[in-house]
Order: sequence, then structure tokens, then C-alpha cells
Amino acid sequence: MSATAHVDGHVHEDHGHHHKETFVTKYIFSMDHKMIAKQYLITGVLIMGFIGIAMSLMFRMQLAWPGESFPIFEALLGKWAPEGVMDADVYLALVTMHGTIMVFFVLTAGLSGTFSNLLIPLQIGARDMASGFLNMVSFWLFFVSCVIMVISLFVEAGPAAAGWTIYPPLSALPSAQAGSGLGMTLWLSSMAIFIASSLLGSLNYIVTVINLRTKGMSMTRLPLTIWAFFVTAIIGVISFPVLLSAALLLIMDRGFGTSFFLSDIFIQGEVLHYQGGSPVLFEHLFWFLGHPEVYIVLLPALGITSEVMSTNARKPIFGYRAMVASILAIAFLSTIVWGHHMFISGMNPFLGSVFTFTTLLIAIPSAVKSFNYITTLWKGNLQMNPAMLFSIGLVSTFITGGLTGIILGDSTLDINVHDTYFVVAHFHLVMGISALYGLFAGVYHWFPKMFEGRLMNKNLGYVHFWVTAICAYGVFFPMHFVGMAGVPRRYYENTAFPMFDELADIQVLMTVFAITAGAAQLVFVGNFIYSMFYGKIGPKNPWKSNTLEWTAEQKHVHGNWDGPIPEVHRWAYDYSKVDENGEYILPGQDYVPQHIPLQQDEEELNH
Repeated sequence: MSATAHVDGHVHEDHGHHHKETFVTKYIFSMDHKMIAKQYLITGVLIMGFIGIAMSLMFRMQLAWPGESFPIFEALLGKWAPEGVMDADVYLALVTMHGTIMVFFVLTAGLSGTFSNLLIPLQIGARDMASGFLNMVSFWLFFVSCVIMVISLFVEAGPAAAGWTIYPPLSALPSAQAGSGLGMTLWLSSMAIFIASSLLGSLNYIVTVINLRTKGMSMTRLPLTIWAFFVTAIIGVISFPVLLSAALLLIMDRGFGTSFFLSDIFIQGEVLHYQGGSPVLFEHLFWFLGHPEVYIVLLPALGITSEVMSTNARKPIFGYRAMVASILAIAFLSTIVWGHHMFISGMNPFLGSVFTFTTLLIAIPSAVKSFNYITTLWKGNLQMNPAMLFSIGLVSTFITGGLTGIILGDSTLDINVHDTYFVVAHFHLVMGISALYGLFAGVYHWFPKMFEGRLMNKNLGYVHFWVTAICAYGVFFPMHFVGMAGVPRRYYENTAFPMFDELADIQVLMTVFAITAGAAQLVFVGNFIYSMFYGKIGPKNPWKSNTLEWTAEQKHVHGNWDGPIPEVHRWAYDYSKVDENGEYILPGQDYVPQHIPLQQDEEELNH
């Protein structure tokens, strides 16, 4: 069906939204993209995010006060914390599960699944996704993968424990350690299902953007949010199957006697029969997804920031075409720089120099985005609501975290800080915190669209932002110096190294900041849940925004618009636009929504 037929014929105008829905059809097996977005948000962000953050607080407490007894450890970890003292075996498992849950389930599925589902049909002027059924299947596959990952926490030998990168041989030999057994099998099964979910979702997003745009919505009139979601989906389709192949080969090594990733292995003096494989092959396969994954997480957050920042600066986004070009450049370069994670794996120095060059090259489109954000803010009429604060916070962490990437991207400098806390600080700032800020900005901004006009409490939002922002730097800024001092990551404790004794107080400081940041997220969750039911109902377009989603009714209908779909006549960023007399195009209104036709003698902005 062509996009024109979809619009002009209003093929989906009835779309079943007048049929009486039961609880099951509305809340469980819903094919409405808005409901599926909420399912992703609650499952991926609120539930899995809570589990992931709780794990990080536990192992930070262990790092700050090694060997101390905490009753909460015994309550949560059971036999893995006898008398409240964390067992060394479970420490790496907590690190592994925290990284897995936050990277894949919260920041990939939670962020993209929520906002791609919510915004793509609404902002391009479509009744729904190209396939509502596949959209539903995508969510339920994600839900099943979450359940399997959580079940793996309760197996007798413990959950997967090989780091979130699951390098062989720890992940390939069930007998290697306790966390290499059933927990690792469940981890691999969960990730295989997760990848199937991601691929179904990504294909749906791509087809929807290409085929179902409303009349007048050319690619150069798309909001930057849609460009970000569209390109993110393309990266996912290219790179996720590579991780799936790595997981399947790993399952074969574990259960079927193959040796893709194993060779010359000794366990307790016994020579195992594996020959011919290479664990470095696994690194290549993993990081071919692992580095694009950084931008699968980041690009949606950057797209959300573009929309929120332009709206709340009351200015057109600066350099629209440059922003689109930078998204495309980042997408391309992110797929050819995976080797910078492997500089100490014994790679040829010449190959290392090639990966160094391409890695440093990716700083150019990243800098374009940063400068364009700053220029959009310059002399704007800034509305400092929580969404805007989190967007500005994202620009800050994106720059500070990105600068340390220059060190890690250089093959000679990386050797000194590889596998130290310097790396942890870098990727948490540039990927973790930045993406979370984009997620929070999106939730505060589009909460009224998700929950029928209700607004989150602004004052609690300010508390959430300022405590989170101060604590995020409080945790990860000192971590750079701890890393440069040589402290290795993933160590249960550092008391065996006297040279690190003087850093113990810094570990305590970082942990206090981490616990405080965790408490701030409880403020957000409380605000979110309360506002779902009792939040103040705002106007139809509370932020005076230009994009099409604010033309849809506040009350959700499956089909988005009761009447005809709005046509588009202009780009999404006509803020504070004036005519030759210096008057606003629409009298008394500093914004012109996309569906408003060009006025007499008005020229469309050359963006």
C-alpha cells in the first residue's frame, strides 16, 4: 500500500478503535503502538532498570567496604552472602548481569522500544506501525527474554559470570566456574530471543518510516527524532545478527563439542580436547555488534535531545541537514571501528593504526552534533523544565565522556588504561549516563502523550535532575583518576595491592554518590507512578511544539486521529519565525505546527 493511499483514502480510519476492548486485548495483546510503547517503558526501564541499578549499588558497596557485613546482602543474595559478606564468586556475576541488563534491556529496548514505538507513527502521520502484529510479537519476545534473564539469577550455581562481554573460555566451558553453567546457558538463550525481538522491531520501524509518511512529509521534513530512530534501526539490522551468530556458535561450543572459540585449554592440569578455535574470533564477532551498540543506545537519546532542545529554546534547530548528515556518518563509522576494543588482543600494529584513524574520525560528526546543540541554545528563550535540563545534561556528559574516548581510541595510549576504571568511567558517561539523560528527557517531554494529557510534577523533576547530575559526575569523574592510577576493573577487592590503599577513600566517596543517585531514581519512579493516575491534566499541546503528535487527541484511539490525518506543509522547527515586518507568522504565537500551510508570501526555511 502506498503512503498516498494510506493518507488520502484513510484506509485505517475505522481501524477497530470503536470496538469494545477487553482487559486482555487492551493491555496484554495490544497491537496499538502507544500501548506497546508503555509496555516497553514499564518492563524495560522501570522493572529491569531497577534490578540493574540495585546490582550496581551492591557491588559498589563491596568495592567501598571490602569484606564488610551488610544484612541487605544476606537478604538479597542468600547463600552468596553468608552472614552478610558478599561471596567472591557472585561479584563478577553481579557485574555481568548489571552490564547486560543496562546495555541491552534498559538502554536498547527500553529507550528505542519506548520512543520508536510511541513517536514514529505519530510524528510521521501514520495510523500505526506497518505491522501491528509483528510489533506485538516483538514486545513479547523481549518480555520472554527479560523473564529468562531474571530466572538465571536464581539458578543454584548462580547467574552468568564472564563479564557482560562474555569472553571465552569462561563463557564457553560449563566447567570453568560456577557462573559458566546453567546461568550462562540461560544468558545465551535470553540474548538470542532478545536479538529476534530487536530485529523484528527494527524492520518494522524502517518499513513504517519509508512507506507510511503522511502527505507532504518528505524525508527532509522529518523531525530529527525520526531520523535518529530510523538510522538506529538500520544499524541494528546490520549488526545484531552478528552477535546472534556468536551466541549460536558459543552454544555449540558449550553443548555440541565444537571448538569455534576454544583451543589448547587446560583445567586443573588436564588437557581438554578442544583444538583450532580462537577466542579472538569471538571478540571480533562481539564487538562488531558491541560498538554499533553504543550508537544504537546513543542516537535515539540524541534525537530526543534535538526535539526537546529546539522546542524549549523556542528556536529552529541549528544545522538540520548537518545533523542528519552527522547521524548517517556516525552510523557508517560505528560499524568499522570495533577493533579499538581489541588493541591488546595481539592485533597487527598496522591494523591498530587503521582502527585508531577511523575511531578518531568519528569525533567529527559527534562534534558537529555538540556544536549544533550549543548553537541552538545560544540566545534562545530557554524554558528550563526537567526535559530541557536533562537534554542540556546529555550534551555535557556527551562532551566530557567523549573527550576520554580520544585516549582510548589511540592504540598506544589505550594500552596504559585498558581494563582499568578509566574505561568504566568513559563508557558510563558517554553511553550510560548520556543515554539515560535522553531517556529521562523523553519521558518528561512525552509523558502527556503517553498518559492522556497528564503532566509529571515539575518540582520533583528538578530534584531528580540536580541530584542525578551531581551524583553522576561524583561517581564517574573520580573514576578516571582511579583508572589512571592503574586500578583494574571487575576485581572483587583491591586489598591485595598496597599501592591502591590510598585510593580506598575515593571508592567510598564514589559509592556514597552512587547510593544517593539511586535514591534520586526512586523520586523519579514515585513521580512517574503518581502522575500516571493523579497528574495534572495539561493542554493538548503543553510545550507549544510543532510536530504532528500534538495534533492527535489526548484520549487514545487506535488509529491516532479520529478524522483525516494532518498533511504536512513545513519542517518541524519553525519556532519564533517572523515575517518581513518582524511579526510572528501566526499572530501571538512563536511556533508554527507542521500541518499549518505556508502563509501568503512566506518562504519555507532553507534548512
